Amino acid sequence: MAQSQPIAVTRASKHGVKEAVPAAAEGRKILGSEDWWATFIGLGIVVLGFVIWAVGGTFNIFAAKIPSWANWAFLFNGGDVTKNGVTTHAAGLIQRLPNIIALFALFAVVFGVAAYFLKLKVQAFLGGFLALFVLSFIVNVFSSSKFASSYNLEAPLVALVIGLLLGNLFNLERFFGGALRTELFVKVGIVLLGATLPFTTIVKAGPVAFLQATFIAVSTFLVIYFVATRVFGLDKRFAATLGAGGSICGVSAGIAVGSAVKSRKEHVSAVISIVVVWAIISIFLLTALGKAFGLPDGVAGAWVGTSEFADAAGVTAASSFGEQGIAAFTLMKVVGRDIFIGVWCLILAFIAVTYWDRQDQIKAAKAEGRDPATLPKQKLDVAQIWHRFPKFVIGFFVASIFLTIVITVAGAAASAGVTNDLITPIKELRTWAFTFTFLSIGLTTRFGQLSSLGWKPAAAFSIGALVNIVLGFVLSAVILPGFWSTIPVA
Repeated sequence: MAQSQPIAVTRASKHGVKEAVPAAAEGRKILGSEDWWATFIGLGIVVLGFVIWAVGGTFNIFAAKIPSWANWAFLFNGGDVTKNGVTTHAAGLIQRLPNIIALFALFAVVFGVAAYFLKLKVQAFLGGFLALFVLSFIVNVFSSSKFASSYNLEAPLVALVIGLLLGNLFNLERFFGGALRTELFVKVGIVLLGATLPFTTIVKAGPVAFLQATFIAVSTFLVIYFVATRVFGLDKRFAATLGAGGSICGVSAGIAVGSAVKSRKEHVSAVISIVVVWAIISIFLLTALGKAFGLPDGVAGAWVGTSEFADAAGVTAASSFGEQGIAAFTLMKVVGRDIFIGVWCLILAFIAVTYWDRQDQIKAAKAEGRDPATLPKQKLDVAQIWHRFPKFVIGFFVASIFLTIVITVAGAAASAGVTNDLITPIKELRTWAFTFTFLSIGLTTRFGQLSSLGWKPAAAFSIGALVNIVLGFVLSAVILPGFWSTIPVA
C-alpha cells in the first residue's frame, strides 16, 4: 500500500473544527507529538509527586483545595468545619494563595515546555494559559459553593456551559494564543487518572470492558456504515470514517481511520464536526438520563464510556457521577475502546487496499482500455498499528501500575499517607486538567459554523449514535449493573 499522508484538520476548517489533530505519528519526531507530550507531562507529575512524598513531603503544596463555602468570609478566610463529630479548620483562599500560585507555576512550566516543542509561540501560549487558568479558578470556586452543590452544578458542566456561552458570543480563540489545547489537556488528565485507578481494578474489569465495548463498537459501526452507504448513498470511505468516529474514539478515530482509508479531507472535517456536536449533546443527555433513572455511579459511568464518542466530553459527563463514575468510564473508554484505534485502522486499511482501492483501479483500467490483470499488487503497512496507537494510553497504564506498586510496597500502615499526600493531590490536578479541557471545548465550538455539513452524514451518524446509546444502556444498566456498580476506586 502506498503510504498515505497524515490528514490534519486545521483551525481554519470551514466546518468549525478548532484544533488541528494529527492523523498519526508518521514522520513526526516524538518531541513534536502532542500525544507523547501528554504522556510525558502526566507521568512527570506523578513521578514528581512520588519523589516529594518519598522524602517526607506532601504533593499538597500544588493542591489549591478550594473550600466548600456558603459566604464570602468563609471562602477567603476559611473556618472550622465539623464532619462526623470531628472539627477541623478549612483554609480559605488567602491562606491557600501560595498553593494556587505553585499550581499555576507547575502547569505553566510543563505545558510551556510542551508548547515550545510543539512549535507554538510560547509567550502567547503562556499568556493565554494564564487567562485559561484564571477562568478555571473562577469555575472551581463557583462549583465549590453551597449553591452550586445544591443544584449538582459540577465544575465540568459549569466549565462547558461557560465556554460555550463565551465562545459563541465572542470570538476569543485568538485571545488565548493557542492555549486551548483540548486533546493535550484531556490526555494529561487521563494519564493522571491512571494514578488514581488501581491496576488490579483494570485487570479485573478489563475483559468485561473490552467485550462490552467491542460489541457496541462493531454494532454501531455497521449501523452507521450501512445507513450511510445503502440508505443515503454516501461514499464508502466517508461512511467508514463516520462509523469510526461514532463507534471507536470520536475525533481521534475519525482522523486516524480517515487517513488509513484515504478519505477526502473535507469528509474528515465533516466527521469531526458531527462528533463535536453529538459529543456535546450526549454530555447533557447522558448526565440528565443517568440522574433521572437513579443509576448507580459506576453503572452511569460505564454507560457514558460506552456511548460517548470523545474522551473529553465523556469525562465531562462521567464527572457528574463521582470517582466511581469516572473509573467505570475510563475502563470502558480507554481500556475498552481507545487502545484499539490502531487495530481498527489496520482492518479498515486492509479492506480499503484489497477491496475498495482495487475496485477503483479496475474501473480506471477498464476505462483506459488496460487489462486489470496487469495491475500491481499492493501491500499493507502493518506498522500503522503503532503509528495510530494513542500513546497516552501507555501513560495511563504505567501510572496505574506505578502507584499500585507504591501502595503495595508502602504497606497498610502508610496507605493513609500515600492517599492524603500523593493520590488526593493528583486527583485535584487531574480535575484542573479536565477543567482546562471543558473550557477549551466550549471556547472552540462554533455552532453557527456547522450548518454547511448537509443532512445525510449527520442523519447516518445520529441513527448510529442512538443505537449506541440504547445498547450501552442495556448492557450497563440491565445486563451488567451488578458488575459496574461495584467498581472500586483508590
